[in-house]
Amino acid sequence: MKRLMIPCIYLRDDVNGEDGKKALQDALCYRDKGADALMIFDHSKGDSAHERAISQIKVIAGEAEVPVMAGGNIHRLEDVKKLIYAGCAYVIVDMSMEKSAELLEEASKRFGREKMIAAFTGESDLAACRQTTEEAASQILLFEASAAELSAISAATSLPVIIFTSKTPEQAVPLLKADNVSGITGILFRDPAADIVSLKEAFKKEGIDVMIYESSIAWKDFKLNGDGLIPVIVQDYKTDEVLMLAYMNEDAFNMTVRSGRMTYWSRSRNELWVKGLTSGHFQYVKELRLDCDNDTILAKVDQIGAACHTGSRSCFFQTLLKKEYDDTNPLRVFQDVYDVIMDRKANPKEGSYTNYLFDKGIDKILKKVGEECTEIVIAAKNPDKEEIKYEISDFLYHVMVLMAEKGVTWDEITRELARR
Repeated sequence: MKRLMIPCIYLRDDVNGEDGKKALQDALCYRDKGADALMIFDHSKGDSAHERAISQIKVIAGEAEVPVMAGGNIHRLEDVKKLIYAGCAYVIVDMSMEKSAELLEEASKRFGREKMIAAFTGESDLAACRQTTEEAASQILLFEASAAELSAISAATSLPVIIFTSKTPEQAVPLLKADNVSGITGILFRDPAADIVSLKEAFKKEGIDVMIYESSIAWKDFKLNGDGLIPVIVQDYKTDEVLMLAYMNEDAFNMTVRSGRMTYWSRSRNELWVKGLTSGHFQYVKELRLDCDNDTILAKVDQIGAACHTGSRSCFFQTLLKKEYDDTNPLRVFQDVYDVIMDRKANPKEGSYTNYLFDKGIDKILKKVGEECTEIVIAAKNPDKEEIKYEISDFLYHVMVLMAEKGVTWDEITRELARR
């Protein structure tokens, strides 16, 4: 079982202020430094502060690109639902609360056992709720457990255990070696700028199975050019847009694999070059592929800011020749239509049907969505697929008007679908 490194983030009352900004910055820093997941605890007080915390959790979950586990201020099923809808992969239920077993069981039935984590402070709590936990949770979060307690828990339950500890990395090694431990969180990750990859490497040397990425093909099997380099085509991992072309030597390749940040060999400066080190426009690795001749790498990355030194998103912005063609890439088509709708909302145009819908308001928009949905049902009874094609297109357009009215983006929709 891989042992996951899971930094903790705490949200308090000042979610809309500096604390909220720091929470997001810390989340992004942890993500980029090698975190396998994030754990967020809502320590705010009062309903309004709690709602602000959930909004901040939604922002973090949307940007984290690693699973988010959230807990704190969970007293009823509605609290669980809000965190699931905010994009959390897991919800942590404090099993020391009154009626926590009933809440865990109810949430498990509603949202799925695989999304639930039961939090305990000791072996006695676990013994009291063992049956419910086994049936209604997928993992256990255990606070400040000793190696002996972990052994006892391992014998009592088959569920994987995430340990929350204040121990140093050296002291945490025996805990991580326990059979049922799936991850660790606590003060090991108090500094968001710390290199989690280095911590993983230290644990790996102790024989602990951690999430470290390694190339499936050795550098010696690459076919290099006359300068001992391999060209790298860099592509946005979401849109497939080609961003740039650069080169790697062996050191640059190894640093890229180890750090998760694209590192190249600068032919003009004759030195290693971590993309974004001076500009802040880092490229974080999502996938590396090698072509059929082993002589070119395709890197899919999360590009921060601009890839080009000119400030352009892509280096390939000079059009030499272009023939007219229909771009039917689904994501781009949906986004283009959505952008036009948003432009109509911001800049009304006389005679625009889209502006007519916005002017009439939400009830009219909902009425049209319902009508188009009914038209799809009717068209589906027709053997000719052309009719249903047109009705689905009408439906999607009106849904996008609804999305624009409610401030929902395609990015949020695709993230939710991918998460499912």
